[in-house]
Amino acid sequence: MQQWAAERPDLDISPMEVIGRLKRLSRLVEAELKRTFAAHDLDAASFDVLATLKRSGPPYRLTPTALMQSAMVTSGAITQRLDRLEARGLVTRTLSDADGRSRDVALTPEGHALIDRALPDHLATEQRVLSGLDAPRTEALVDTLRTLLTSLGDDLG
Repeated sequence: MQQWAAERPDLDISPMEVIGRLKRLSRLVEAELKRTFAAHDLDAASFDVLATLKRSGPPYRLTPTALMQSAMVTSGAITQRLDRLEARGLVTRTLSDADGRSRDVALTPEGHALIDRALPDHLATEQRVLSGLDAPRTEALVDTLRTLLTSLGDDLG
């Protein structure tokens, strides 16, 4: 930052402090999560699908479109994720009760068991990553990030 300030004193470089730290933090957090997922033979994308199905509640079934919207990915990306998970016996695609022309995605017993094993480790990793912040700072960070996300058009909070 000092180098930029010296080189271009005419510019406000303060955004670089925030964005640079967010990028570094993202890489560090992703590396921690990747290790946790790997311990369960998962990647982030697979964990996301299994977790989304699990938190949807009984009967733990969603449409591919609902999964795609939750993950904010393309239909091709969700299809690849589902193909991999189905090949491993973690999800099934069955005819929809609402529309016999479409298919729903459901957790298998193996998928339930895997997400139930992985989730506590995932949360422990997230707690460890955030352990440098006390509760008031964590709450302030959540509020600040929510405000920033909303200002950029992300209304998921």
